[in-house]
This record gives sequence, structure tokens and C-alpha cells, in this order.
Amino acid sequence: MKKIATLLGLSAISAMTLAADPLHGTKWKTIDDQTKKPLSIVEFREAPNGALTAKIVDVFTPGEAESCAKCVGKFHNKPLKGVQIVSDLKNTGKNSYDGGKITDPKNGKTYSFNAKLSNDGQTLNGRGYIGVSALGRSQTWVRAN
Repeated sequence: MKKIATLLGLSAISAMTLAADPLHGTKWKTIDDQTKKPLSIVEFREAPNGALTAKIVDVFTPGEAESCAKCVGKFHNKPLKGVQIVSDLKNTGKNSYDGGKITDPKNGKTYSFNAKLSNDGQTLNGRGYIGVSALGRSQTWVRAN
């Protein structure tokens, strides 16, 4: 009986690992859509409800890593490393994600967010917007790991 229980437990763990979202645990180099310069590295994690979050794990611009002066809430005046910039992003199938929110640390504003993972998994095309996607900005992030 113990062997069967152990086998079932291991099978469940294996199934959960295989079910993890393709973005879970990946790191991405964010690229400024205007200057085309790399800004930071963000890492995606899958929440228990299946939605994705992403936080800043490294900052490239000297001096900008000091604090998130324009961030609101618990990240206000905290170092940029550790700031969660993406929340509630949901996999909608076929490498597409929608329903998320993204915070721009430069101005502290939060926008609706959707993204599309390239077929080769090396780029993530994201769009932050207010209201409708046509009224927004796009960025292409490059896989960092």
C-alpha cells in the first residue's frame, strides 16, 4: 500500500512539473522600446492559480537600481530589484498571454498587458495599454537564460 501511495505521489508531482507554464522560471532581458537599450532582467513565476507574475532581478542602468520612487504601494522607494512588474498574466494557448497587468517603474503607472511568445521561445512580444490594445506601447524582450 505504501508503494502505491508513493507512486501516486510521484506521478502527481511529475504531472504538476510537466503542467508548468513555458514562461515559469524563465528570465528575460527587457529592451526599451524607444532607446532600444537593455533595461533589466525580469523573471517569471507561476502563481498557485496558474497566473504568471514577473519581478525585476537585475538592473542595467547605473543609479536606476537604487529605488522605485514612482512605484506605488509596497514597492514605493524600494530598490528596483525585487519589484514585481507583471501580475495576473494568463496563458490563453498557442503561445499567447492576456489579462495581465504591467507596471512601468519609470512613471509608476500600471497598464493592461498581453504578450506573445515566439515559436522558438527566444523573444516575448508584450504590449501595455489602457483600455484597448491599439492605445498602447509594445516591447520585445529577449530570453536571458
